[in-house]
Amino acid sequence: MEFTVKVNGERWDIDAAPADVLLDVLREKIGVKSPKIGCERGDCGSCTILLDGKTVRSCLVLAVEVDGQEITTVEGIGYEGLSQLQDLFISNNAFQCGFCAPAIVLSATELLDSNPNPTRHDVQEALAGNLCRCTGYEPIIEAVLAAAEGGAK
Repeated sequence: MEFTVKVNGERWDIDAAPADVLLDVLREKIGVKSPKIGCERGDCGSCTILLDGKTVRSCLVLAVEVDGQEITTVEGIGYEGLSQLQDLFISNNAFQCGFCAPAIVLSATELLDSNPNPTRHDVQEALAGNLCRCTGYEPIIEAVLAAAEGGAK
């Protein structure tokens, strides 16, 4: 089946089988590697992308379902240099291995786009679907709250 999708601002005409999941199409046909293959059942959040501005688990979406929609991955957010949020993740030592980083950046981006003044609880809720085995989450939460405060620590 053929469909068209915009990924990080670039239009793609894709030919995919009806059962192909979006995660595989992004990684194998488009070459976007930031959505990671984790649990492949939507639990870990490592395959998170923004679909028309909302976070989704790309391992749970059939590729043909995104016809005409817009996908943003972390490559699309940092295309012209790191965003303030990404800079704050770095300065707060929010990540160690980086496996979960793209998904968490996207989840935090969605949160800040919809709620520019989140509480700690709001941040915890927004990030709840992303598993990180390295940080204990505190530096991640602090970075998101710092971004909400305009970068102040």
